[in-house]
Amino acid sequence: MTILPDWPARTIGVLSTLGDLSEHGAHAIPVSAPVRAGDSTILLSLHRSRDTLDRLRRRPRVALTFLAEGNVAFTARGDAQVIADPMPEADEYAAVRIAVTTVDDHRQPAFSVLAGVARTLIDDGEKQALASRVATLHDLAGDDQAAQV
Repeated sequence: MTILPDWPARTIGVLSTLGDLSEHGAHAIPVSAPVRAGDSTILLSLHRSRDTLDRLRRRPRVALTFLAEGNVAFTARGDAQVIADPMPEADEYAAVRIAVTTVDDHRQPAFSVLAGVARTLIDDGEKQALASRVATLHDLAGDDQAAQV
């Protein structure tokens, strides 16, 4: 069984999806605050205008890469499914579940990841909206451990 490591709540991951055969390979986008929803499940929110949603509906195989503080360095691979479109309380977003089948550990004995991508939300409205989406993802996961983002 694949077991996901833990990661900090403020982590930004990089989600890779595959386009159609007529498109050019993989597409990668940053995603804010993905939620660990069990040993082999990740939940995240994507803006509904994203082409990423269309790609993962057509080809659900995805990869989500993490590089974060605490020497967190891995890629979770699996199948993605839109589970709420729109998300409750966030009409512009869809909730996505990734059923993880493989975790690639990228840690190396020669170095340690000290920090990942950092961001500061300067818009209070967006900060509250992200916190609300993360709380909704925790609710969808049946998890009452909504973390600060």
